[in-house]
Amino acid sequence: MDSFLDKCKYKHLLYPNDPMPKKILSLSIAALFFFISGTHAAGGNYTPSPRNAEYIVKNEDLRLDLAFLTGPYCEGRGLGSKGSALAKTWLIQRFRETGLLKMDGCYARGFTAPSGKTGHNVIGFLPGSPGGGYVIVGAHFDHIGILEGVLYPGADSNASGVVAMLCIAKMVREMNRLGRTYGKNIIFVAFDGKGMSLSGSEAFWNTIEEGRLTDPVTGRTVTKDRISMMVNIDQVGGTDAPLTPGRSDFLIMLSDGSGMGKSNLAACNAQYGLGLQLGFDYYGSKDFTKLFFRKVSDQKWFVEHKVPSIMFTSGITMNNNKPADNLSSINIGIFKKRIFLMYYWLVRSI
Repeated sequence: MDSFLDKCKYKHLLYPNDPMPKKILSLSIAALFFFISGTHAAGGNYTPSPRNAEYIVKNEDLRLDLAFLTGPYCEGRGLGSKGSALAKTWLIQRFRETGLLKMDGCYARGFTAPSGKTGHNVIGFLPGSPGGGYVIVGAHFDHIGILEGVLYPGADSNASGVVAMLCIAKMVREMNRLGRTYGKNIIFVAFDGKGMSLSGSEAFWNTIEEGRLTDPVTGRTVTKDRISMMVNIDQVGGTDAPLTPGRSDFLIMLSDGSGMGKSNLAACNAQYGLGLQLGFDYYGSKDFTKLFFRKVSDQKWFVEHKVPSIMFTSGITMNNNKPADNLSSINIGIFKKRIFLMYYWLVRSI
């Protein structure tokens, strides 16, 4: 798989005439401009603004990443399939390119799903303070696969969450390079097996509970008591289930009901001019809010073990688990706004 990706560089496979070399100079200039304009002096040091990372998120790149994950090579990313293996290899490459560190000497960890098939979680580590705790940011990458010869692309569910997570990791890492430090270490996880009883996130939780996850910087075991928060990104690309009829620019945050993170999300939404409509329950229903937060997505195991948890979503649409959940169903402009808001919220929260 590695040699295949190295040879085709997946973007060129999808877009043979992609003029990537021409972008290098313009991106370098943009980086310098944002660094200079977004920093301020503080005791002789520079603290770059979180806005400095915006320039690295491009509409075209979002489309390319979504197109790869939803395209024929990944075969709908069904657990245990060749397409899932290719998606896993691609994720490892992206984690490595972003500068995320391996944990316990590897990026991918295998587990056995209830069906007997082998799945893989992809895990990467972004150092913050060596003495700080940990924040986990996750998104599942598996989907239905191919059924009776029909491809189920899973663009919103959950290529959108995976691409959003990768962008956030890249943005936080870019801020590290520009000199910004954070009090928490971030563990990014692409979960497999969500569609198979949340088996990937359960396996990841068991790894923590059994003391088999090690901080690659300090060598210490990552323990439950040092995890300050779990953030799950599950379906953030759809616009067909609005909070208010006719308004597609929205984002839903579900939490444990304590109000954790709500004020920060609203403050970031206003401060950075994103203007998204925000929802803090599942369309006004207490029962569905409880169901979605506690039962049907990968934060479940963390919630059950009383780890503060957040879920970001744009809700279930009529395209869910259908072949129509493809790239054309994603509004890239709104998707990018959601990525920016989750990123700003995360860096303010850590």
